[in-house]
Amino acid sequence: MKILQRFRFPALAGFTLAVVATPLFAEGPFRNRDNKNAAKDTAEASYPVPYQLPTVAEVTESLARIRNYLDVAAPTRVIDSATGKEITDFSSPVATAVLDRGEMEFGPLQYEMGVVHTAMLRAAAVTGDAKFSDYTKKHLQFIADRLPYFQAAAKKFGADRNGLRQVIEPRALDDCGSMCAALIRARLAHVGPDLKPVIDNWSDWVAHKQFRLKDGTLARQRPQAQSLWADDAYMGIPALAEAGRMTGDRAYFDDAVKQIELMSAKLFNPQVGLYAHGWNAHHPDAPKFYWGRATGWIVIAMCDVLDVLPKDHPGREKVLAQLRATLKGVAQYQSGSGLWHQMVDRNDSYLETSATAMFTYGIAHAVNEGWINPTTYGSIAQAGWCGLATKINAQGQVEGSCVGTTFAGDQVYYYNRPASPKALHGYGTTMLAGIEMIRMLKNPAFIIDYKLRTYHYVPKDGGATSYREHM
Repeated sequence: MKILQRFRFPALAGFTLAVVATPLFAEGPFRNRDNKNAAKDTAEASYPVPYQLPTVAEVTESLARIRNYLDVAAPTRVIDSATGKEITDFSSPVATAVLDRGEMEFGPLQYEMGVVHTAMLRAAAVTGDAKFSDYTKKHLQFIADRLPYFQAAAKKFGADRNGLRQVIEPRALDDCGSMCAALIRARLAHVGPDLKPVIDNWSDWVAHKQFRLKDGTLARQRPQAQSLWADDAYMGIPALAEAGRMTGDRAYFDDAVKQIELMSAKLFNPQVGLYAHGWNAHHPDAPKFYWGRATGWIVIAMCDVLDVLPKDHPGREKVLAQLRATLKGVAQYQSGSGLWHQMVDRNDSYLETSATAMFTYGIAHAVNEGWINPTTYGSIAQAGWCGLATKINAQGQVEGSCVGTTFAGDQVYYYNRPASPKALHGYGTTMLAGIEMIRMLKNPAFIIDYKLRTYHYVPKDGGATSYREHM
């Protein structure tokens, strides 16, 4: 087994993690394990990833492996950036105090961590294992414990280099939106300390202070002065929806639905069923680039809104219709490995993990909620999970996710963005996909029938099926 790299974690003296180049599953070809006669079945195919019905135990173990890895790789410590040493005396602030991001550069406040916490909370609910929610509890307690220290530091030294600057002085949706939604979910689940002052600060930023276009669309002032990013669907919309759930103020729900409508009008291409990564007000007819995570972020955002939007909200059916149109488009681009490509519509771009996780989650969640028919979509989600499972290595790292990516103006940039286990984007999203896979396996609304070497998700209220001609 070839050792790719070794990581040392200062928080754990003497602990070394060897990262191996070999994924958890050896490389294919794989035979279908659910075909009990696969060894002698001359009509059974060979597959590039395991083509099989996963078990609840297998998926749960994958989730636990990711959690255990993150528990080590994402530290909750304050260090002196000048010396690299841990700060343990919080009686007087130090100008160079920062949050430790560890060897993997997983920071406690980065927006991808909001996805991780949402996944941890849901994993605890679905598996019954409190170790998942304990992870989030530990992180939120760390923020609560260290906030007074960094508030004092901000008063003394200014907020620019402050370790909790995103809490004290948010400046963009990336600073607050994803984490805000996660904190509201934790608060409503009674996990961790009550961080309502932080929630109020962040939700106020999203609702009232973030730059918007004239029509109210959440936007940015880069790379052009009025630019819309698909990423901001997730960075802003779930926080609005969760604020509506927490406060009961329907204005938040109205804004969340409006954002989906406005962003879809500018970014969604109904001919291909995908969202472009961005749109510039000063160049609205520019070429479109269908980067995987762009559509993925909006898929998750729409699911998050539908999860909490009141059943009687007038915009609910519009959001549901938009999600269905998007999932139909996405499903048609799944590769023969179950994974999706970095550029979803370009099969010469590499197979990318985080977008695959987002699409697998969105499809499986919509199946579980009854928003789309399981007949076709169930097996698509299952194939997505089987592909994703090969990207979780033995240590619990999620491999193959594209690193942070700006809104760019050419295909070459997108094609060549690196994939790395340091891209936290793949961790929470892969967990979300696994959670929904468990729910599908337990879903009482349909049976999963293995016939003719493949899987059929058959609704129990869909009428009787017959394979008499093949008996």
